Amino acid sequence: MGDFWFRFDVMSLMFSFVFVLFLVVFVVALFRSFRTWSSNNKSPQLSVDALVVSKRMSVSRSHHHPNNSATAVHSSSSTYYVTFEVESGDRVEFVVNPSDYGLMVEKDRGKLTFQGTRFLKFDRHRTNDSEQRW
Repeated sequence: MGDFWFRFDVMSLMFSFVFVLFLVVFVVALFRSFRTWSSNNKSPQLSVDALVVSKRMSVSRSHHHPNNSATAVHSSSSTYYVTFEVESGDRVEFVVNPSDYGLMVEKDRGKLTFQGTRFLKFDRHRTNDSEQRW
């Protein structure tokens, strides 16, 4: 009978440890998100001339079996990134929404507006293909 209670205590301890670990990871992620949001809000909005140098997309896929059924439910989500080069030659990458991503093409020039690490908008200028980069 003592062996049963020992196993029960070990399982209870392991469950508690995993729960506390999950809670700590969740709170840290929440704190970091709030800190980034707050920092972006305190940053000034900047508008600079920029060139779209690259675009990329990250797709994450997942599947699970709801209520332990045999039918799998599949889902995916996409994150869209655009890298801009400013006149100084520095490059910066932003997460953009799908509609902005679809309107931009590599080598587009325009006015990039951002606030901290937050992309706000990109107003494209009409250019000739023969123009130099800067």
